[in-house]
Amino acid sequence: MKNKIVIFAVAAVLLFALPLFAQQFGQGYVRIIALALLYVLLALGLNIVVGYAGLLDLGFVAFYAVGAYMYALMASPHLFENFPWIASALPNGLHTPIWLVVPLAALLAAVAGVLLGTPVLKLRGDYLAIVTLGFGEIIRVFMNNLEHPVNITNGPRGLDRIDSMRIFGLDFGKKLVIGDFTIPSVTMYCWLFLVLVFASVLICHRLEQSRIGRAWMAIREDEIAAKAMGINTRNMKLLAFGMGASFGGVSGAMFAAFQGFVSPESFSLMESVMIVAMVVLGGMGHIPGVILGAVMLAALPEVLRYVAGDIQNMSGGRIDASILRQLLIALAMIIIMLLRPRGLWPAREHGKAAPSPVKA
Repeated sequence: MKNKIVIFAVAAVLLFALPLFAQQFGQGYVRIIALALLYVLLALGLNIVVGYAGLLDLGFVAFYAVGAYMYALMASPHLFENFPWIASALPNGLHTPIWLVVPLAALLAAVAGVLLGTPVLKLRGDYLAIVTLGFGEIIRVFMNNLEHPVNITNGPRGLDRIDSMRIFGLDFGKKLVIGDFTIPSVTMYCWLFLVLVFASVLICHRLEQSRIGRAWMAIREDEIAAKAMGINTRNMKLLAFGMGASFGGVSGAMFAAFQGFVSPESFSLMESVMIVAMVVLGGMGHIPGVILGAVMLAALPEVLRYVAGDIQNMSGGRIDASILRQLLIALAMIIIMLLRPRGLWPAREHGKAAPSPVKA
C-alpha cells in the first residue's frame, strides 16, 4: 500500500511538471495535453457504464454536451441579451465559482443519464447501443435547433464570449506572472484538468473496490445470475448511467471554459465513437488501460497533423489531410485490436484459479 502511494505521488509530481516542460516547445503541445486530459475524464466516465456495468452506450457525448451548454449559458452574455428579465434580475451577470460549477454540471448530467437509463433498462447489446446512439443525436439536434421561437442555444452558430474559470480571484483565462516567470493560461487549465483527473481516478478506484462496483461487474458477467443473488439490477444500472454521465458533464463544463466557444458540431457522433474506442482499445474495466487508450487516441490525431501534411504533399495534394489522418487512426486501431484483442492494458481475468506447479 505504501509503495502504491509513493508511486502515485511521484506520478502526480511528474505530470504537474509535464506542462511546464512542454510549453518550452510551444503552447500547442500543452493544449494537446489539456485536451487529452478532458478525454481521459470522458473515458473514465464511460468506463463505469461500459467497462464495469457492461452497458454499451454510444451516446455518451450527449452528457458532454449537457455540461458544456450548461456552463456556456451560465457564463456567457447570451441569456442576458435574449431575456431582459434575467438581465434585470442579475445586473452584474452570473459569475459562477468553480466549486458550484463542478457539482452542478455533474448533477445535471447525472439526471440526464438517469432519464436515458430509465426507458432502456430491459435492453441489452445492440439494441441498447442503437437507443443510446439515437439519444446522443437527439441532444445534438436539439442544441442545433433551439433557436426558434425562443433563442436558447443560438442554434448552429453556437455560444461564444464564455467566461474562463476563476478560483479565489485567479482567472484561468489570463497568464500568471510570478516574478520573472510567466505561466500561460493553457498551462493553468492543464493543471486544473489534472486535479480533476486525479480526483476521478480515486473515485473510480473506490467504486471498483466497493460493493457497488462488484454488483456492476456481476451484472456485466451475467445479469440473470446477479438478479438471482439478490442484486437490484434496475437500481444498479440507473446508478451506472448516472455516475458515468456525471463525469461527462464535468468534462463538458471544463471544455466550454477552456475553448470559450461551444457549438453542436463539437458533439457529433464521431466523438461518441472515439470515446468508446478509447475504452475498448485501452482495456475495458481497467483504469490504467482506459487512461492509456484515452491519451493515445486524443493525442494521435493532433500528432498526425504534422505527418499528414507531408504525405499529402508527396501525393501531389490528391489526398486530403483530414481524411488521411482518419485513415491512419483507423489503421492504428485495427492493428491494435488484431494484436491485442482485449486492449492495450487489459484487466486481470476474474474467476480463474492461479496456475499451480505440477507435482511429479
